[in-house]
Amino acid sequence: MTQVRTGFGFDVHRLTPDRELWLGGIRIPHTHGLLGHSDADVLIHALCDALLGAANLRDIGYHFPDTSADYAGIDSKILLRRTMQLVAEKGYCLGNADITVCAEHPKLSPYIPAMRQTLAALMNTDEDNVSVKATTTERLGFTGREEGIAAYASVLIEKGSGSSEVL
Repeated sequence: MTQVRTGFGFDVHRLTPDRELWLGGIRIPHTHGLLGHSDADVLIHALCDALLGAANLRDIGYHFPDTSADYAGIDSKILLRRTMQLVAEKGYCLGNADITVCAEHPKLSPYIPAMRQTLAALMNTDEDNVSVKATTTERLGFTGREEGIAAYASVLIEKGSGSSEVL
């Protein structure tokens, strides 16, 4: 019997000058980057939380605390790889991931194919299993005022006789 679980993740980081902007594992040219202990890739952080939640493995802060020097400035792609290892250790494989990024600027549409390709490679899955969408908040709230960027992620993971290879 196949066991199917869903997970939901959310993350937000403040925009600040003098930082690179990393989203979905790729660098995006912009005047501001995201402030955080790591590279602050809000998209990957939301995705990690969704994966960890689906596998009942707590959250990203538990596994990769921002109080640890080990994770200072770390590339979030490393965190996603480690998250996938944790999920696989519980016997799960990815069904699909659906991610939404909320930002007024920069416009993200030109970068979505590269994000999907990068994320699929990191999660050892087909690009068709990774959806990345971008939206604005119509200039409302902190994202609308361009104070920060938020991301939401939903995942489906599977375990059992009907599932594909473990990640």
